Amino acid sequence: MSRIGRMPIAIPSGVTVSIAENNKVTVKGPKGELVRVLPGKMKITQEDGTLKVERPDDDKESRALHGLTRSLINNMVVGVTDGYVKTLEINGVGYRAAKQGKTLTLNLGFSHPVVMEDPEGIETKVTDNKIEVSGIDKEKVGQYAAVIRDKKRPEPYKGKGIKYSDEVIRRKVGTTGKK
Repeated sequence: MSRIGRMPIAIPSGVTVSIAENNKVTVKGPKGELVRVLPGKMKITQEDGTLKVERPDDDKESRALHGLTRSLINNMVVGVTDGYVKTLEINGVGYRAAKQGKTLTLNLGFSHPVVMEDPEGIETKVTDNKIEVSGIDKEKVGQYAAVIRDKKRPEPYKGKGIKYSDEVIRRKVGTTGKK
């Protein structure tokens, strides 16, 4: 039995969950609304403030989808109540970020500034050398943060670049230059 899959999902007050045909789950909350079509094999039931995900049989695919389906629904519920935030840090001399409207401009040591437009449902905030990516969809927040980080990944010698705030960069010792 999947340990994650069999845990019930508590629905907080102010959140409504509706399950349509083909397991189309709609979650509405104070921060917004998320809709997702989940695997049709899984049986999703709602009873007195909780959601339960059950699998039809014990074959390998059903076992794999059981915990996944439960996690996806839980991420939707958490997203519409609290939202998700990823924090990125910019390290390096002259490396800067600026925000104007929905446009994020990064100066990362290239000959040109890197200009990025915030996707729908995602918001970025810039304070000092930190960029906060926030939204209600965990998948989109993580993806956009990864795209920003990819513009200049941290290098192992001086640690210059864009990194997650909780990321640890494995540093290398440079050569001395003698022969």
